[in-house]
Amino acid sequence: MKKITVEDIRNLYEYEKIRDEFRSHIISLKQHRRLPVGDKVSLVFENRETVRFQVQEMIRAERMVDERRIQDEIEVYNQILPDTGELSATLFIEITTPADIKPELDRFQGVDRGDCVFFEMGGLARVYGRFEEGHSKEDKISAVQYVRFPFTREEQTWFRDSTVPLALVIDHPHYAARTSITAQQREALARDFEEASVGVG
Repeated sequence: MKKITVEDIRNLYEYEKIRDEFRSHIISLKQHRRLPVGDKVSLVFENRETVRFQVQEMIRAERMVDERRIQDEIEVYNQILPDTGELSATLFIEITTPADIKPELDRFQGVDRGDCVFFEMGGLARVYGRFEEGHSKEDKISAVQYVRFPFTREEQTWFRDSTVPLALVIDHPHYAARTSITAQQREALARDFEEASVGVG
């Protein structure tokens, strides 16, 4: 998928003028890109628009005007974008009660290692998530993780095929859940394969 460049980013003044409209657009976009898996985990699948929004919001929050800092921010967020043949997501472990955060997070140790998170396409294939390193230690795991799902061409074809059952699964010793992918979600995510392959966002 084509990377974000500084030319894609509006300055603070220009962004304020279009922020409400852009936020509404992103909220609508994420309706079919946010997949809850059970009651404690959700994955938001990122594309050029969701990442551009995150960059703009960070620049706004930090009141950035220095071009070097803005470029650094763009480079950080560009790492979230999927490469050719991939889907890329931000995984959130959602624990709302403060007293439960540490014990509940501890139960998720290891979810970012091995083959715990995957797409299941009927009996045809499983596509396992590969997590970005550096978001967990031996005794601690972050509530926010970045994960990529690399698909072969054949697996991409099955993903697009509405006759093939499609689910997102978490199979962990302390958390097992699955969610079936709707037609609208499948269509929205499959579009990422097209955008990656032609290099446009």
